[in-house]
Amino acid sequence: MSSVQNPVIAVSEEEIPSLPPCDLYSDEPPLETDLHLQQIILLLECLNWWWQDPAGINKTARNDFYASANTTIYFSEKQLKSRDFRGPDFFVVLGVEHRPRKSWVVWAEDGKTPNVIIEVLSESTAAVDRGLKKQLYQDVLKVYDYFWFDPDTLEFAGFCLVNGQYQSLKPTEQGWLWSEQLQLFLGIYENKLRYFTPEGQLIPSLTEAALAAEQRAEQETQRADRLAAKLRELNIDPDSV
Repeated sequence: MSSVQNPVIAVSEEEIPSLPPCDLYSDEPPLETDLHLQQIILLLECLNWWWQDPAGINKTARNDFYASANTTIYFSEKQLKSRDFRGPDFFVVLGVEHRPRKSWVVWAEDGKTPNVIIEVLSESTAAVDRGLKKQLYQDVLKVYDYFWFDPDTLEFAGFCLVNGQYQSLKPTEQGWLWSEQLQLFLGIYENKLRYFTPEGQLIPSLTEAALAAEQRAEQETQRADRLAAKLRELNIDPDSV
């Protein structure tokens, strides 16, 4: 029997479909002011602290998220080539592996786009954040919760995606807005945008959490000292109790 071999078909490089790269560096400009930097760091730090729950007080702690600040979101090859879009000031993607990334590349992440985006407004970006970016987040990225905050004027607004259209969120009596995706309130506290639990408790920064722990330890020490002094008044050695 004669063997029959499949013919070898020559294919030119032009005919081979090229896949867009996945390992892309972020391409964001520097932040405009110290207020912007401090605000973005605060949002990132507090959410990471709360969900990683080092204090063991958060029953809804999670480790399936990616939160980042001033990082490019690459969502299409066309956008990559044109370089006509820059990333949000702060965003959160849920249901993904919690690990560092150079940028957020949608086609490398099973098509996942951010669940929450927060823009920190400035004079040079406010019009784009309220207009072009809001439209992009609604129509293209389909971001469920979108907020913006101006650290100078304290302007604060939020929207949730309902049937493909952004609907304004109604503030509470305190002026807070509820994020369904984060299951947290966002509101202004000491001129900063902060997270609050569903029960209304401020989610602390690392510095605030450390200070609170020190205060609790000091209170426990003072309580122990008062108890020891009382026992000595009763001629009882506190070390023997």
